[in-house]
Amino acid sequence: MTEQRDYKDTVFLPKTDFPMKAGLAQKEPGILSRWESERIYDQVRAARAGREKFILHDGPPYANGDMHIGHALNHILKDMVVRTQTLLGKDAPYVPGWDCHGLPIEWKVEEAYRKKKKNKDEVPAEEFRAECRAYARQWVDTQREQLKRLGINGNWDQPYLTMDFDAEATIVTELLKFAQSNMLYRGAKPVMWSPVEKTALAEAEVEYEDIVSTQIDVAFEIVESQDPDLVGAYAVIWTTTPWTIPVNQALAYGSHIDYHLIEADGRRYLIAEPLVDAFIKRLGHETHDLHFFMKGAGLEGTKVRHPMHHLGGFYAELRPMLAGDFVTTDSGTGLVHLAPDHGEDDFELCKANGLNPKFVVEADGRYREDWLWLGGQGSVINPKFTAPDGPICSDLKEAGALLSASADYSHSYPHSWRSKAKVIYRCTPQWFVPMDTPSATSGMPDGMTLRETAEMALAHTRFVPAKGRNRIGAMVQGRPDWVLSRQRAWGVPITLFVDRTTGEYLVDEAVNTRIIAAIRESGVDAWSDERAQEYLGGAYKAEDYERVVDILDVWFDSGSTHAFVLESGKWPELLRPEGYEGPHADLYLEGSDQHRGWFQSSLLEACATRGHAPYKAVLTHGFTMDAKGFKMSKSLGNTISPIKVMETSGADIIRLWALSVDFTEDHRIGDEILKGVGDQYRRLRNTFRYMLGALSDFAEDERVALADMPELERYMLALLADLDADLKQAVADYDFNTYVRRLLDFCNEDLSAFFFDIRKDRLYCDDPASLERRAYRTALDTLFHALVRYAAPVTVFTAEEVWTSRYPEGGSVHLLEWPEVPAPDADKDTWTALRTLREKVTEAIEPLRREKTVRSSLEAEVTVPASAVPEGFSDEDLAALFITATVSRGQGEDVTVTKTTHHKCGRCWRLLPEVSEDGALCGRCEDVVDAPETPA
Repeated sequence: MTEQRDYKDTVFLPKTDFPMKAGLAQKEPGILSRWESERIYDQVRAARAGREKFILHDGPPYANGDMHIGHALNHILKDMVVRTQTLLGKDAPYVPGWDCHGLPIEWKVEEAYRKKKKNKDEVPAEEFRAECRAYARQWVDTQREQLKRLGINGNWDQPYLTMDFDAEATIVTELLKFAQSNMLYRGAKPVMWSPVEKTALAEAEVEYEDIVSTQIDVAFEIVESQDPDLVGAYAVIWTTTPWTIPVNQALAYGSHIDYHLIEADGRRYLIAEPLVDAFIKRLGHETHDLHFFMKGAGLEGTKVRHPMHHLGGFYAELRPMLAGDFVTTDSGTGLVHLAPDHGEDDFELCKANGLNPKFVVEADGRYREDWLWLGGQGSVINPKFTAPDGPICSDLKEAGALLSASADYSHSYPHSWRSKAKVIYRCTPQWFVPMDTPSATSGMPDGMTLRETAEMALAHTRFVPAKGRNRIGAMVQGRPDWVLSRQRAWGVPITLFVDRTTGEYLVDEAVNTRIIAAIRESGVDAWSDERAQEYLGGAYKAEDYERVVDILDVWFDSGSTHAFVLESGKWPELLRPEGYEGPHADLYLEGSDQHRGWFQSSLLEACATRGHAPYKAVLTHGFTMDAKGFKMSKSLGNTISPIKVMETSGADIIRLWALSVDFTEDHRIGDEILKGVGDQYRRLRNTFRYMLGALSDFAEDERVALADMPELERYMLALLADLDADLKQAVADYDFNTYVRRLLDFCNEDLSAFFFDIRKDRLYCDDPASLERRAYRTALDTLFHALVRYAAPVTVFTAEEVWTSRYPEGGSVHLLEWPEVPAPDADKDTWTALRTLREKVTEAIEPLRREKTVRSSLEAEVTVPASAVPEGFSDEDLAALFITATVSRGQGEDVTVTKTTHHKCGRCWRLLPEVSEDGALCGRCEDVVDAPETPA
């Protein structure tokens, strides 16, 4: 045997400087810095100028605290929307924004005060607001850099802030539109109230947590009734809010409920029939005597006296029993005690019967100092105050009215989502927007109410997922009037003057114009007593008017962002063409909790002032849980910081995770999940690395026309066309999970495991001038240009690295448009059958590989069922597809494998009958090596 030559230097191996190891954490900041210096956002705007608009309006996060994983997911989804729409050729600007007013910021500033033993109430309001403004500004700057690090492309130099003077002035302008159209009123109603934060709360500012409360049964002696047998008996109520008993004004019954008058402990008690046994059990008894039963309607005209009647005054007044359609027999006693100060049903029923609120509980949860019972005591949300041995229950027990009391009732209860403290219903004078009052002068269609207009707008809005329509629809259908006022300092003021004589608020265009101009110049501090006469002008006297000092619900701020962001002209890229009518934004995208928050406040604000929703479509995402499906909590130590992930693994890993999960539902993240994402990323990166190497020095004169390509190349480009259509549909559906999955599967299964695997022999060993090799490289070039564009919205940094690696002077990948891919005819069914057969061949070879009978598939001679081979493919074609020594056809149904006896080519390593000995060359390789252009 002669000494064999090493032919390594004659093989055309891929050449690329693109590294296998990503080093994203180190590399991404440099790419980001280049984007900033080259002003890539402005470049995209210029490139898409005059194109069809697509406007995603950013829902403003609160400017407090570091970015968390929910922020990251939300902004990555928004960036994916904007980038895919831009890729499709549309002009899709993105202006980020922040919510800067409200309790989240106030609360943090007050926390700092408390640490310094500083009393907020002793600080001038202007000084306090200045500190809130500075605090918000600090976190805007911090979050801005963190979000930019995620690769979010937007107008970061000019974000919108609700605390900018122009924004505050526009919010006031929107408020005054409500006032001018008679869509505001002041009324006393029970609203959600936080005694800790001393302000009313919107439903969206409340979360429900399971707690254990004190439950009590209290006896009210019946003193008047049309049925004399009831006099002297006791109507029993059950409640889990003992603190409302001091403000009780009536009892409610159900007209159609069956009530029993029973006797226990020598007393007669009136109880709903289905609840008697549970009541007796709470008393600690086993038996009772039944006196008679009656329908609730028979209680009409009955009066009881308060257990604390001996205190006189308010408590000496008899309490009427009133029919209430909200009374049920689900729990309790079937009788409900009514405190109009502290319940919506209580308020409405009492109001209808001439019983008005007493405003007993103060802002901090204490009873008024002058109140006969427990005056100055509280707070009412203190569990010790309402406990079985607390002052309320103790006094009721002493009065002989406390029948049972136990601190063991588990139920869901509202809490402030900021302070995490319990909230109460508290009746206070507030400003409301009516949901069911038509207004001919507002932006709503004539004769329609705000509720009707909003429901009509929702019917014309697209929801992704579709179930969002029912969720927000049910909320709008059942919501009460919108409570606009808050009793805080940091926010946009309710800029109204109220006539001290009539109680009506002033509607005067000249006054409003002066107010708006002052706030545009000086911000919310301009609304002051000192400037009241300036605003009122010469037509009115300041002493005749009350200047409202409440501020607006922060949801009104964010609900007005469509006005000062999309319509103001401050961001020209967001403007619609002149004469455009209808929703300004194509899409609002936030978490599913915003059905009761920003989606709804924006809907109501726009419907009242413009007669339609501010958006054409609403996309919602679920919440991010830990790897086990539990809610993330610092106390549980199960949080994942996107900032730390970027520091170790890079932003593209977080982006790939966010766009791989089914974000429309609650989804998970954890170290193992991110490890899996990292594996997916590495396979995608290696796909690009292979293509960059295989396309080294590719020139246009190599290109082969589609009609001249081999069948496999045509088939792969047909699969690319299918992928292209699927990805376009996924973009239209905002189905990014499918987008990423299809992209990764194509790269892994169709390219790396199939096409690249089969054609590597042709790439490495064929004559560079051969049509087959040039066709493969032409197909690779088409694939490269498509895939780098498809990947660009997902892995924004890696796609840029890939593009600039091949085209150093080619600008940014993010300026490119959606690729135009060929759609060749290909018999996909035939290729599906061949791929299935290829899998069977691989499975048949594997046992021999494990036994080391063969070291690779190239050493295998395979026999396949003749019936499984499509027409038009030779045995040599099949051997190339299966990467085996030979393929023959048999009559059986099984695939059989034997080790070949042929010799191995010293250059391409194929085992062929034409190779005379191991290390010698096959005919193809001899031709290539002998060719003059082949490397020596």
